[in-house]
Amino acid sequence: MSAEFGRRARGQGRISQWLRGRRPARLKDDAGDGGREAMLLAAAAAGLPLAPAAHPVGYRCSCDRVGCPTPARHPVSFAWQTQSTTDPAQIERWSRNQPQANFITATGMVHDVLDVPRDAGEEALRRLLASGVEVGPVAMTGDGRMLFFTLTRGTPEDEDEWWPCELDCHPETMDEHPGLRWHCRGSYVLVPPAQLPGDLAVAWVRGPEHPLPDPLSLLESLTDACARYVGDEPELAGWPHRR
Repeated sequence: MSAEFGRRARGQGRISQWLRGRRPARLKDDAGDGGREAMLLAAAAAGLPLAPAAHPVGYRCSCDRVGCPTPARHPVSFAWQTQSTTDPAQIERWSRNQPQANFITATGMVHDVLDVPRDAGEEALRRLLASGVEVGPVAMTGDGRMLFFTLTRGTPEDEDEWWPCELDCHPETMDEHPGLRWHCRGSYVLVPPAQLPGDLAVAWVRGPEHPLPDPLSLLESLTDACARYVGDEPELAGWPHRR
């Protein structure tokens, strides 16, 4: 199964439309109930560990926290790091027992995620593909972010080289690049297909069938693009969400 938007047989996918400045006003997921589980299983088969997350109830979050700062964007369990799995049987059970649930993927185990403002991500993706750089899975959120999935650098042999990723913490090299978040060990992101409040969604631009690249191969293009678009995107609450 290809998780990319559109089909090449149709001549032009949605990614081409976005990169040519014709983005839809709202990014909606079109996986449907039948495709949701298949897409989750495809992500797990690619090595992305998954765990159930909250989902939107109108413009609110399904969790019981009043004024949840990250509605529909956080795990439902405090044990999400140990709960996260690629086991297809467990993911099928979760999907069928919690049909409205979003899913997060825990970063820093197999993969990291470079999370950038949408405009910066589109520019960087266009440049990376044009220059022949191997780009892995990429997701877009309806609230204005692009997620570049890469191999992890969060579990090196030398623990002195490791950095945590909690709330707004990020590698020291990222201090000069506001707008870019590096999700590694201790963090997570929503995995498509996911629904957000306001009839928005998180969906694949390039699906999980694409091999994960080294993050350093993408970093320069992403940080350069972020520098050009700093201040253009609204600031969102950081992940992970501690309840």
